[in-house]
Amino acid sequence: MAAEDTASTRLGAGRQHLRPLKRRGLVLLRLTAIVFAVLLFCEFLIYYLVIFRCSWPAVKTPADAGGLGTPEPVLRAMFLADTHLLGAVRGHWLDKLRREWQMERAFQTALWLLQPEVVFILGDVFDEGKWSSSQAWADDVGRFWKIFRHPPHVQLRAVAGNHDIGFHYQMNTYKIKRFEKVFNPERLFSWKGINFVMVNSVALEGDSCDICSGAEAELLEISHRLNCSREHFPLYRRNDANCSGEDAASPDEKYTPFKERYDALSQEASRKLLWWLRPRLVLSGHTHSACEVLHGADVLEVSVPSFSWRNRNNPSFIMGSVTATEYALAKCYLPYEDTVLTTYCTAAGGLVLLTLVHAGLVASPFHFGWNMLRKFKTTDSHSQGTEIYRDSP
Repeated sequence: MAAEDTASTRLGAGRQHLRPLKRRGLVLLRLTAIVFAVLLFCEFLIYYLVIFRCSWPAVKTPADAGGLGTPEPVLRAMFLADTHLLGAVRGHWLDKLRREWQMERAFQTALWLLQPEVVFILGDVFDEGKWSSSQAWADDVGRFWKIFRHPPHVQLRAVAGNHDIGFHYQMNTYKIKRFEKVFNPERLFSWKGINFVMVNSVALEGDSCDICSGAEAELLEISHRLNCSREHFPLYRRNDANCSGEDAASPDEKYTPFKERYDALSQEASRKLLWWLRPRLVLSGHTHSACEVLHGADVLEVSVPSFSWRNRNNPSFIMGSVTATEYALAKCYLPYEDTVLTTYCTAAGGLVLLTLVHAGLVASPFHFGWNMLRKFKTTDSHSQGTEIYRDSP
């Protein structure tokens, strides 16, 4: 009998010892599930939830207006700018990891959901191309193709920016050829009867240098065939004072005068481009902010904001439905960086609170609220009973 009692006592003690371990295991499992869910949302799902709301704009065709004949083919073009892939000198590994992952997920999600036919990057693909060594350039290019990988049926074209080849006083033939070796050097890109001109705006200095003279000669050669133009630097404008929208320049930057040949093209170069190319649409990058400017009576210029969190809290890209005679544009915003950071901070605070509650260092908010409610009800009941007692004869 005594032996049976001893065995029973030991069994009970063993079960009591296992209960805390089981509770700890369940708590650890819950914390792991929460961490996994937050990571899944912030690093994957949020891109699908945000970009899913974007859609290609409708463009009018002769068939829509009741015309006869074959409908014009519509080209779906995606325009983004200023990706600024960090290099070996100024690129901290954590900054690279965070911002490049953001651009990779945004781009890959947009490809999967929107299925563009052509993607244009409007300059400053790299951040340190103007001074990077051959090895650093090769490393940056390898990371670029990993981030912006795309199926063979999608065309990707890029314009050289000042961070890719340097400003006018920094650029040389070697840097230009190095950039063109990675990206197709064609100045004129045509598809579905639509012409796009790839303008090296850094070379439009107007000082008759060899590179500038060659660039102008190429533009003159194709000017008579142009329907649609785009470049890196914006055409000349005084500042961003007339730009509006949530992704426009901040109020303290809007009225800062633009420096010609640095923030925008010179007035002379802008007049030449508009005269030579006679574009119906101009898309530019460089400023990292959005803006729409009307040149003359009917030439619209759209400045595309940066695609990277490094330059904007609210990056975006432009979706264009383009035919040989018409176009329609729509903007697609990416997830806000502060939304992701707020989600992480809130989740971290919740995890810390759960850990402290489990350790018994902090009372459970649920139990605390329940006890307060019970206390209130008890006090209220006693108070009502006292009043009834007083009113009784």
